[in-house]
Amino acid sequence: MNSLPGNVLLVAGSADDVPAVLVLLASAGIELEANPDLYVRHHRQFGIDDAQELRARASTRAIGERRVFVISAGGMTSEAQNALLKTLEEPPDNALFIFIIPAPDALLATVRSRSQIVEIERDIADHPATDLDAVAFLETTPARRIDLLKSVLQKDDDDKYNTGAILAFLASLERHVARSKTTMDLRDPSSAKEMLGAIYRARMYATDRGALVKTLMESVALLAPMV
Repeated sequence: MNSLPGNVLLVAGSADDVPAVLVLLASAGIELEANPDLYVRHHRQFGIDDAQELRARASTRAIGERRVFVISAGGMTSEAQNALLKTLEEPPDNALFIFIIPAPDALLATVRSRSQIVEIERDIADHPATDLDAVAFLETTPARRIDLLKSVLQKDDDDKYNTGAILAFLASLERHVARSKTTMDLRDPSSAKEMLGAIYRARMYATDRGALVKTLMESVALLAPMV
């Protein structure tokens, strides 16, 4: 089991790097599938309300050994950072916070002094343990997509999904849809928006305890426009 360097980690990146961060957590012995102590969220801009919610969640007692919060954000307001200072200085109940943001060096010095910047192996996320290709997925029919999803929804001997592979596939799919958005909009202005919304929901809730992962992924398959 690899150890993690502290209780507050900063990763330079975006939501696309969440799968690689989960690989890092798994290598440290942290359970990913249906773990009630694992909280993964993305925010375009992490504000004061988000900070207060995170602080409240962090104050709850861990069911297992440790609470883990993975937060990706396009940016963090100064108010939000200040609101988190005490929580980050004295993480409650052995909590671990990982913030994925484009420029960690732009955070307040008081936040950076309480954190450790870590590098992640992005190539792991780019090559998930699945043969499902995002381009081929989008080029086929919804019915065929449902069938293709079987490769990414396989469970292990403990009846658990490969969450890292699922999130890596969703990240790859999201990138391709975003690149093709202009073409999609010409055909149907709502198609790309609905698809990106389905991907966002799947990525947000796939790690939650009791999440209907198969249903979330099938929603992605049915809403995706053919490209």
